[in-house]
Amino acid sequence: TILVSEELTPAMLGEVPTDKLRAMVSVKGSSNSHVAILARAMGIPTVMGAVDLPYAQLDGKDLIVDGYRGLLFSNPNDELREQYNAIYEEEQALAEDLEGLIHQPAETLDGHRIPLWVNTGLITDALRSRDRGAEGVGLYRTEVPFMMKDRFPSESEQQEIYREQLETFSPDPVTMRTLDIGGDKALTYFPINEANPFLGWRGIRVTLDHPEIFLVQVRAMMKASEGLNNLRIMLPMVSNVSEVDTALHLIYRAHVETLEEGFNVEMPQVGVMIEVPAAVYQISDLAQRVDFLSVGSNDLTQYLLAVDRNNPRVADLYQAFHPGVLQALKRIVDEARAEGKPVSVCGELAGNPMGAVLLMAMGYDCLSMNATNLPKVKSVLRGISREWAENLLNEVITMESGEVIASTLQLMLEKAGFGRIIGPNVGA
Repeated sequence: TILVSEELTPAMLGEVPTDKLRAMVSVKGSSNSHVAILARAMGIPTVMGAVDLPYAQLDGKDLIVDGYRGLLFSNPNDELREQYNAIYEEEQALAEDLEGLIHQPAETLDGHRIPLWVNTGLITDALRSRDRGAEGVGLYRTEVPFMMKDRFPSESEQQEIYREQLETFSPDPVTMRTLDIGGDKALTYFPINEANPFLGWRGIRVTLDHPEIFLVQVRAMMKASEGLNNLRIMLPMVSNVSEVDTALHLIYRAHVETLEEGFNVEMPQVGVMIEVPAAVYQISDLAQRVDFLSVGSNDLTQYLLAVDRNNPRVADLYQAFHPGVLQALKRIVDEARAEGKPVSVCGELAGNPMGAVLLMAMGYDCLSMNATNLPKVKSVLRGISREWAENLLNEVITMESGEVIASTLQLMLEKAGFGRIIGPNVGA
């Protein structure tokens, strides 16, 4: 089945059995929207923003979906089928070649080791991630189970869902992001209607305005971690220190309440997501309050460039390798290190082999990505030295065009023998 819709939603992903879902096409949205990111995590080729597509006329037709180039072919001839079958077989062969790296560490030729974690949302993500050699979860999207229901899940229901994730990765860490709704992540039973949702009521802003939702969720996370103690809690969309102070107060309260109910749980580590530009300039103050920091590069890029990542009309302006984005990423890691706090990246940039090379060179402690890309990133990092990566970073960080930076990265990695791996991922 190829799922074609005017607008794909995360809930739709749960309606089609994963063994039947081969590809997805959406008239609305872009390759950087939330549902596209989830689809990539599941390894499903997806085309977003197919504006003016007569989607209602495609039912029952044979289609080819090229998720790399954003192309859709209707009623393909035999020649085109053979061409894409060859590409598919090449992809499968590459995946088989990379399977040999599953139990190998992501360690550079000169001995620098960097843990590779995964971003998950569904339990199927978690199971696939374990098969790909993930060493932990850098981002568990707790809003995904909320999107699958027609009401807020109860504390016990949440506890059961979280326990499954924590057990799957135990003893490795699982970083659970508190409920991050708003923007392009809506709950049908909790509508948020705003003229500009990406600058509105979303992330930590919603849950701090509804502490009862926040407390139920945090208690469920803590109860689920009993006996495992591999839980880390992460706060999304933080824009000032007072939000962190309030959230920490509620988390400590939830811990006390959990202990009073008879659960023997440790206080988990708490961190913040850096995805709002204001937070980039408060790294020192934020780092003094929490145990770790993690950069959400998707939203940070969106806000730095003032580009709605769901809008196909401006999708070309969303450049992951924009000089301003790279400068911000370097500033974040430098200031976090000055405070002695670990910092990771859990956005799509970490799962792009070219981006992973730059982030490692900048000094990030950990990279978290979709399970599909993890073997590719590991292969590239194991085939270069950190010194080579640092020299490459020094070369591109002074360039003034994101397109030139992306082209340079592609050229250098192809010269280093990774053309087959980075393939069609340019600028993704």
